[in-house]
Amino acid sequence: MTAEKFDLLVRGGTCVLPWGELEAADVGIRAGRIAALGALGGQAEAEAVIDARHLHVLPGLIDPHVHFRDPGDAAVETMETGTRGAVLGGITAVFDMPNTTPPLVDAAALAAKQVHVARVAWCDVGLYVGATHGNIPELAALEAARGVCGIKVFAGSTTGTLLVADDAGLERVMRAGRRRIAYHGEDEFRLQSRKTLFARGEPYARHMEWRDEECAFLGTRRILALATLTGRPAHILHVSTAEEFGYLADFRDICTVEVLVNHLTQVAPDAYDRLGPYAVLNPPLRGERHRAAAWAAVRDGRVDTIGSDHAPHPRAAKERPWPDCAAGLTGVQTTVPIMLDHVAAGKLSLARMVDLMSAGPARVYGARSKGRLAVGYDADLTLVDLAARRVIEEGWIASPCGWTPFAGARVTGWPVATVVRGRVVMRDDAVLGQPAGRLVDFGSAGR
Repeated sequence: MTAEKFDLLVRGGTCVLPWGELEAADVGIRAGRIAALGALGGQAEAEAVIDARHLHVLPGLIDPHVHFRDPGDAAVETMETGTRGAVLGGITAVFDMPNTTPPLVDAAALAAKQVHVARVAWCDVGLYVGATHGNIPELAALEAARGVCGIKVFAGSTTGTLLVADDAGLERVMRAGRRRIAYHGEDEFRLQSRKTLFARGEPYARHMEWRDEECAFLGTRRILALATLTGRPAHILHVSTAEEFGYLADFRDICTVEVLVNHLTQVAPDAYDRLGPYAVLNPPLRGERHRAAAWAAVRDGRVDTIGSDHAPHPRAAKERPWPDCAAGLTGVQTTVPIMLDHVAAGKLSLARMVDLMSAGPARVYGARSKGRLAVGYDADLTLVDLAARRVIEEGWIASPCGWTPFAGARVTGWPVATVVRGRVVMRDDAVLGQPAGRLVDFGSAGR
């Protein structure tokens, strides 16, 4: 019998497939794709072999919500360092937000970013295009460009200058194109009207009082009313309140939902007491009632994706008095360990984690050949040791900003290898080879 030959053979792991776990299974990879799956036997040969016994082999995990700040301040983050952190953390693809300097809002900025990704990225990358009042006529063409995962709308102000807050502007954006739009949905008008109620230097926990539950809930209601009117699919990012989770259940025909690792893991007031400015993000960390609602939505299927909202800032900007401190937390490198720890604690199954972090992002954004272990799909794999016990340390963080809000966290479960289209790019905390990331293929919608 002639031996079947592969470029890479992942031997003997427990593969997490869409239809269940397959123990002692092999994954044969050829030309960047999964070529065979199952018990391949001793006849299979490969140029490289990974012994995956005692490991779980997951479809490549995706972080659909990162801010890599490139172009921007290289002392804070770059596309190279951000994707380096991603693969160290077991992530095989990221979708990068447009609030860079300058922002990604036109064809020229998009073309430059497409070239840059191919030059420096360690994992595959999708790109958001930011909506503004000025670029609405171009949005339909921009959303169909190569590597574009979708349009991003900031309906509430956060880091950067992008903002479309008024109903007329939002409706015009929704009528320009057809793909799902991702929204930061806090209501800008309520945010601004409440700003005068607070004083500089107040406790950092005041952040959740200023950007209160109604800011988030009102923004989400407005967006869904307009999405229903126009028929334009919506993806509500970083849903953070019990009220929103309850409301969104009635709009599953038009809306998908993201929750952040932080809103599942950290809770007020404890986080503000322990972390101070390193607990400040938009929308804010909230109380236990809201965290419990987020977990209930994860368990009953109302949540489609989990993101990190990785948003690095220099320490000096984070440590300013509130509300002048920068809002946003690092996360792309720590998402997988934190979520595996939740699996170990019984808060969700490994299969549900994979659904939220691989199949979910691929489905919501239309990523082709990603999101599952199946023959013919991209050979993106995240290998994890569910029994490993580690402490998250800031010395492990690749981002030049050098900090994580999860420093010192003890976790059970750790990514031990990252494979991107058949290339082993991380093994045992070491990044291997050279950057070879590509733009994610979104098919006819994103070429």
